[in-house]
Amino acid sequence: MKTEFTEKQIQILEVAETLFAEKGFDGTSIRDISKVAKINVAMISYYFGSKERLLQSLIVYRTTDIKTQLEHLLEEDLEPIEKVNKLIEIYINRINNNKGIYRILHFELSSKKREQNLQAFTEFRKGNLKYLESIIEEGQRKGVFRKDIIIPLITPTILGTFFHFHMNKTYFENLLNLTTETLYNNYIKTNLTKHIQQTIKALLIYEN
Repeated sequence: MKTEFTEKQIQILEVAETLFAEKGFDGTSIRDISKVAKINVAMISYYFGSKERLLQSLIVYRTTDIKTQLEHLLEEDLEPIEKVNKLIEIYINRINNNKGIYRILHFELSSKKREQNLQAFTEFRKGNLKYLESIIEEGQRKGVFRKDIIIPLITPTILGTFFHFHMNKTYFENLLNLTTETLYNNYIKTNLTKHIQQTIKALLIYEN
């Protein structure tokens, strides 16, 4: 599937993302998308073929740049734990700034109705796991990371913490006195990210 899109295609994808996140995939029609995007229904069909293919293209559009970031991270001259910390920053920043697509994916994965249409996301996750495996294995070769790490469980530990925090947003806003959206997002960027980094480090590093 193509990874580069025209300005008009991006406009359609972003409108679709907003509507899918608000109304659900099933609750959104191509006509709804065309109306908000102010574009002919036939043009959407021309660009994407179907609503399912549109969803696949949306996943590719929203995940391609994180793949590039992780590729660059592997090449950086950093110690393995620094790479892990940076990977966590990339993940958390990416998800927090693109909640719409992850809301869509969460619902679609939970419903299991369109697993085939989420193949692009499955491949994306497999690719991300390979980047993480490379970093962990480098740390193990250097003798700084434990040998008994269950690598596939690292990502859910990172994301699970973030999603629990976000799903309980009102509770944590009140608890931590995060009275504005800016304070809330800054807390995620600094305190929550640091907490996750410390948690993952504790899982990876040998105890003294």
